[in-house]
Amino acid sequence: MKKCGIIGGIGPEATVEYYRGIIGGYREKITDGSYPEVIIHSIDMTRMIGYIQAGDHTSLISYISSAVNSLKNAGADFAVLSSNTPHIAFDGIEKEAPLPMISIVKETAGEAERKGLLRCGLLGTAFTMKNDFYKRVFADKNIAVISPESGSQDLIHNIIFDELVFGKVTDESREKFMDIIKTMILRDKIDSVILGCTELPLILRETESAAAGIPFLNTTSIHISSIVDKLTV
Repeated sequence: MKKCGIIGGIGPEATVEYYRGIIGGYREKITDGSYPEVIIHSIDMTRMIGYIQAGDHTSLISYISSAVNSLKNAGADFAVLSSNTPHIAFDGIEKEAPLPMISIVKETAGEAERKGLLRCGLLGTAFTMKNDFYKRVFADKNIAVISPESGSQDLIHNIIFDELVFGKVTDESREKFMDIIKTMILRDKIDSVILGCTELPLILRETESAAAGIPFLNTTSIHISSIVDKLTV
């Protein structure tokens, strides 16, 4: 049986969702009563964000690669990052990592292509929305990725770090997200929304997708599905 290694703690709420999702998805496919083996290395999100804010990708890569090495030593066969933001440096992390890694961005791009999407709105941390790592991967599939305007990016970023990473979900913040999405549908002609932060599914659900009239790409569930596939082949 393959063992999955998760770099968690980025943030804690999403790490819990990954664990639950992997267990649930595995047991839907493997019905003999067994459970998958999952190893979690929970890192310090504040330290990680500090490296990103400073533009210190060398330290970011070293920090996360060291955690992947710990997962390998614990017996993991492959590793994932339970967050979109550190994928800013995914290429460097993957190069240094001693284990195969599954990219949340590449898996989401594959899902967008399967759905025939062409113009995806991107919501996430400011680091994710302002950087081009989603745009580059999606461009390989001829899919455009559009971020909100600057003021909306700041609002989204603050809600994520002031509320969602602590598990706080309010209707007021949900309405703010929906206003941003509606504006992007009208202004940018987006045909979908990438929930490019693993905390966003806590506040933007299927009901909000139906209300907006476009699909939401839940990067957490897409990533988890790929992990389960890897564990069950």
